[in-house]
Amino acid sequence: MKFQINEVQDKKSLLKFVKSQWKFYQNNRNWVPPLISERMKILDVNKNPFYKHSKIKLFLAESNEGVIGRIAAIVNENHNITHNDKVGFFGFFECINNQETADALFAEAGKWLIAQGMNVMRGPMNPSTNDDLGCLIKGYEYPPVIMMPYNPEYYSELIEKAGFAKSKDLFAYKLKIENFVTDKMKRLQNSLRERYKITIREVNFKRKSQFQKDVNTIKDIYNKAWEPNWGFVKMTDEEFDFMANDLKQVADPKLAMIAESDGKIAGFALALPDINQSLIYNKNGHLLPALWHLLTKKKKIDTVRIIVLGVLPEYQKTGIDSILYYEFLERGTNSYYRLGEAGWILEDNMMMNRGLTTTMNGENYKTYRIYDKPI
Repeated sequence: MKFQINEVQDKKSLLKFVKSQWKFYQNNRNWVPPLISERMKILDVNKNPFYKHSKIKLFLAESNEGVIGRIAAIVNENHNITHNDKVGFFGFFECINNQETADALFAEAGKWLIAQGMNVMRGPMNPSTNDDLGCLIKGYEYPPVIMMPYNPEYYSELIEKAGFAKSKDLFAYKLKIENFVTDKMKRLQNSLRERYKITIREVNFKRKSQFQKDVNTIKDIYNKAWEPNWGFVKMTDEEFDFMANDLKQVADPKLAMIAESDGKIAGFALALPDINQSLIYNKNGHLLPALWHLLTKKKKIDTVRIIVLGVLPEYQKTGIDSILYYEFLERGTNSYYRLGEAGWILEDNMMMNRGLTTTMNGENYKTYRIYDKPI
């Protein structure tokens, strides 16, 4: 196959990069088309504050048939400062089922990363651990929930044959309301609330000043609670505000909670309605049709994704996480939500994985893999 690797250099080729994704999922009923405007914003180095400390280079594999593959090479300077390493990343990877094409894309991304002083290539990251990441290796029969990736089954083979090896697996759990509440969990959370004087309140979405105050509180918890985790990088103030303003558009206030213990901030949790259950019908990725599908198919949304749940280190053995999960259940039961996805969870986060399977009867139904390769 004759093809060439071209660098994305302007807005026109950036749009081609984004729109090319549709080619790889033409006959895949489980793929949820992204919003073109949202993808453009994520990749815009002038709008996304991530690029104030990081760099990205985009490449297209093109033949007479058009785009047959794409990849992003990413240098996350804050990651390398945090972890004292020289890891570069790849992301936004799409490719036809052709090893030669995939190898050429990885080689081009690797060449650029080497020129930036990197010695390992890791991915997929789109573009960081604070965004969607990983290659789906289990659970292809299910559509992705909000802010989770999806890919054809052959992608893992392309990546592994290009010389990559597993670095870390990430799990996603399915939670069913009818299985979630057990007598054990009811007794546990009631006992913990009383012992540690735990109260739960909702994030204030109505008052702008209070919302920003709550965002600052959540940001502090997020950066402290996740700091020990593999691959974690603290978000800058601008990055966190950028994300919060986006999430605010789709959040259900009932599912955005802050936990306090004896009047002191202890943790928070956020679940988002799975708007992918509506957006899966928006085949062209344009905004106005997406809004129409969200309005007319709102009743189809019966699932939430527990996107983040964090407890400050000094409260991590008080069981606040169990209480927050229970709150999700109670609030979901009182609305039209019937299913939940908790993810992603690091494979070696034994406490969280054990709690999701034993205490909450969760089903480990999807696995995403992060790969590494020396360069």
